[in-house]
Amino acid sequence: MASNIPILQIGQHLIVPIQGDLHDQSVLELQSDILERIEKTGAAGLILDISALEFVDSFMARVLNDIAAMAGLMGALTVVVGMTPAIALILMDLGLQLSNVPTARNLEKGIALLHELIVEDDDAEDAADDD
Repeated sequence: MASNIPILQIGQHLIVPIQGDLHDQSVLELQSDILERIEKTGAAGLILDISALEFVDSFMARVLNDIAAMAGLMGALTVVVGMTPAIALILMDLGLQLSNVPTARNLEKGIALLHELIVEDDDAEDAADDD
């Protein structure tokens, strides 16, 4: 693992508590680490916990978006949790958004949302298989 950020596994989900502001290279290393763990574990869900971040720049926002998109291509749904008002304001001021990435207020709500999304995704796949 190249980054110093833990990637925790609980059941079929990975939880990544992003703590402290990261340099661009650290963010890219984290992205690589997360994708490798998804591949190794076959995780169905990914939670990115940004509650400890004080600042998000446009590069970090783009990488978070990219992580969610790449995780989705690998079969893992992503939820971002812990967005503070300050981070939301920064993203709005920069004209950025985490497009197509569900968010939740805290980790507990994020896990519940992830479970709902996975059930909906499984139901949609079952319906497509019936056609």
